[in-house]
Amino acid sequence: MLDILRRRRSIRHYTDEPLSPEILDQLREAVLRAPSSRSLDPWEFIFVTDKDLLAKLSTAKQHGAHFLRDAALGVVVLGDEAKADTWIEDCAIASIILQLACESLNLGSCWVQIRLRAFDESTAAETRVREILGIPPHLRVESIISIGYPAKSLKGHARENLKDQTIRTNIYT
Repeated sequence: MLDILRRRRSIRHYTDEPLSPEILDQLREAVLRAPSSRSLDPWEFIFVTDKDLLAKLSTAKQHGAHFLRDAALGVVVLGDEAKADTWIEDCAIASIILQLACESLNLGSCWVQIRLRAFDESTAAETRVREILGIPPHLRVESIISIGYPAKSLKGHARENLKDQTIRTNIYT
């Protein structure tokens, strides 16, 4: 697992290669194995492979979603507030589990934050995604994970660049 964490980077450029049904099944299994508080699983996921829908989703917010256009897959992570007060945390955990699974399968991925982001001055990104995909009102849109085969290789972050100063032992001093 530490090797996966050492390699993982946010990938925003993808090749045209589609994902096989076997890879899609593995990603589905991975995201469903994510832990959640009290095992309430307050999430649902939309696996988007349709290029027209990915292009529309790539404009769902003003910055930081354009790369969805070239992804082979976008996984929309939805949360149900009525199921758990920890829906945000549980959806975030599921999102990163999905990203780690991608790295283990030699796929690139990048988190697209949707919740609390704007489509334009009067419309939330969440509202735009809801309109594009027909998402019912009881579900919240936390994020979209873009996924595909990396168009270029990035090295993991060097150990010496990690922020060791943010870790304390026993007490804060």
